[in-house]
This record gives sequence, structure tokens and C-alpha cells, in this order.
Amino acid sequence: MMAALGTAPTTLAIQTERQDLTLPLAAPEIALLPAPDGAPSLFVREERIQRGDTAASLLARLGIEDAASLNFLRQDARTAEIFRQLAPGKTVVARTDRDGVLYSLTFPLNGGRQELLTVVRDEQGTLNVELSSLALENHLVLASAEIRSSLFAATDATGIPDAIAIALADIFGGEIDFHRDLRRGDRLTVVYESMSHLGRTVQHGRVLAAEFINAGRRHQAIWFGEGSQGGYYTADGQNLRKAFLRSPLEFSRITSGFTSARFHPVLNVWRAHRGVDYAAPTGTRVRATGDGIVEFAGFQNGYGNVVILQHRGRYSTLYAHLAGFAPGLRKGSRISQGETIGYVGATGLASGPHLHYEFRVAGEHRDPLNIALPSAPPLEERQRAAFDRHAAALIERLALAKSTEVALAD
Repeated sequence: MMAALGTAPTTLAIQTERQDLTLPLAAPEIALLPAPDGAPSLFVREERIQRGDTAASLLARLGIEDAASLNFLRQDARTAEIFRQLAPGKTVVARTDRDGVLYSLTFPLNGGRQELLTVVRDEQGTLNVELSSLALENHLVLASAEIRSSLFAATDATGIPDAIAIALADIFGGEIDFHRDLRRGDRLTVVYESMSHLGRTVQHGRVLAAEFINAGRRHQAIWFGEGSQGGYYTADGQNLRKAFLRSPLEFSRITSGFTSARFHPVLNVWRAHRGVDYAAPTGTRVRATGDGIVEFAGFQNGYGNVVILQHRGRYSTLYAHLAGFAPGLRKGSRISQGETIGYVGATGLASGPHLHYEFRVAGEHRDPLNIALPSAPPLEERQRAAFDRHAAALIERLALAKSTEVALAD
């Protein structure tokens, strides 16, 4: 047996030997754009809006220094968006001459408008404002996350946007009750669309494929269709859309379940509870769990403000203690699954803001958390070949996202 020993300088020695040096860097040369005879040579400057930026600091970094251009930007009603939408990370581009006179400015607008505000100086020297559509680049984003406490905590940790997290809850809403079924160690994987402009994400598109492993059980969803006409299916072509959602709220917690007897918190008596109570802040949107027609919308004794929907066949649902109704909702209105019908409140016999939800079959109360929900029709046989090819490619991407366990764009 042989042994070898070596010595290395201590951490203290390493720190003593290290020196911080500040070296001056020469400013890069700025090339002028070639200009036609008689036209001014122009500088192009591109700046990202920084946190804490003001319009003045941004325009100064862009090299806009002439008073006339600055006054135009401040006073023209069409350029007011620039001063209101200084979102950090947004890229702004300006062209100026040697004296800081503005010749053009491009500024992407916020939200889902996908528009670019452009200020341009014409041949007569007059500044004009134009709106144009953004040139968007489409990407597929692959991401995977593990549930440790909640769906939103997991997606936030992986950089998955809230809009995609909500979409996942909707897609799997007929299979998984996100109020009570999530387990630590559950895993989600998703492939979704993302649109960017100049390298910055502008908006998120549709979830194309997703997988959710809940309590060891695998759930998969593949989008199949054209435009808005389509839906989510399992890998073997079964329709994921149920005739009813499991919950009338996107996210909440259950405070009282379906039971033969409970102590009523207002009446202080024991009585049957033929529905499910969901605690949620006042004003939370309440969605219809299935397609139907409004049978009743108004005030009804202990229910307070209540909506009753009649669905196909023998099914009906009831939503009680609402703070108010969705605009335009009235008896006879046709309602689609997931459509907002009212808002959580505490009207009627309620000790605090919550939603009381009932599910009835032929007038008989049933437990909405445990009843087997009917499914929508599966794919037609003539669609299967095209679906199988489409699904195979997306399932490969899901496998790639799971193997890397990071979010990446492709």
C-alpha cells in the first residue's frame, strides 16, 4: 500500500494573493449608416428598458437630445403609450443624427395587441406616428416541474407562466381535482407555444401536449384540430373533455363536503349538506361546470344569489351565495362549459365568502367529487391516422422535456 500527500495554499493565502483590478475599456467605435447624397448620416441605438427607468432616462440613453423631438413625444396623444408602458426588458430602437435629432423611434406596445408604435420623420422634417403589427417569431417551449406544495409554486419555480398553469388545470380538470388530489412528488410536463419579438416573449399560445403524473397515475393530453376547432385527447384518441368539470372554481379549497349531516355554522343545527362548499375571496369568478341553459338566476332564501343550470339529459347544477351575476346572465341564457356565471360572495345564510355547489341527477343530489362524469365523444375513425402521427411527434417532445428536466425553447 502506498499513500501520497500534497499541499495546497489555504483559503486565507488565496484571498491574500487575489487582487481586484479596474481597467479602462475603450468605447467601441460607432459606425454611421450610409446615407444618400444630401441626407444626414444616422446613428442607430438599441436600448432595453431598465427597472426604474423614466421616459427621460430612456430617451437620453437613446441619444435623443433635440428639444423639438422631445416636446413632440411628450405632447402628442398617440405617443403617450411610451410614457405609460416602460416595462423592464422591452427593447426600444432609435435613429438620430450627430446632433441628437430624432429620425425614427420604434416601441413595442404592451399586452396582447402585438403592435409596434413607430415615430418617423418624413422628407419635410415632420414627425409622424404609425402603428404596425409586430413581426412575431413562434417557438415551442418544453418544460417539466415537480409538485412540492402547489401547482403555481411548481410552475413558478420552473418559469412556466401562470396562463399555462391555468390552462393545464382546465385541460385535466375532468380527471384531477386540483383542490384535493395533488400530492407532493407529482410531476407535470408540458409543450406549449410562445411568441416573441426581438428575443422578448410577447405572449403565450396554446398548450400542445401535456402530461401529469398524479399519485402515480399518468394522464396525457394532446391538442388535435385546426384553429380554434379542436380539443384535447389521450394518446389513444379518447376525448379528455368531460361533460362536466370537477370544480366550478379554478383554484380554491373545500371547507365542507357532501355529507348526510353537519353542524350548520349559521343556523347552529345539524342538517344534511347536499353540496360542496369552496372557500374563496369575494369576487372570485364562478364558472359553469357544463354546457347548459339558465333555469334560475336571482335571490332564493338561504342560498342568497343563486344560479341554477339545466344541462342535457337529467343533469342540473346549482351555484349559491354569489356576490353577483355575470353581465347579461338571465333565465334562458345559453351557457358554455367554463363560462363565468357569477362571483363568489356571502349572500343568504353564509358565515363568510364561499361558493356552495350542488350537482343533481334527475333531481337527486349527488356528490360532485365522486360521481363518474360522462365523457365527450372520442375521435372519429377517419381521423385516427392523422392523429396518431401528430400525437407521436408531441409525445417525443414530452419525453425530451422529462429527460432534461429544464425549460428550453426550440
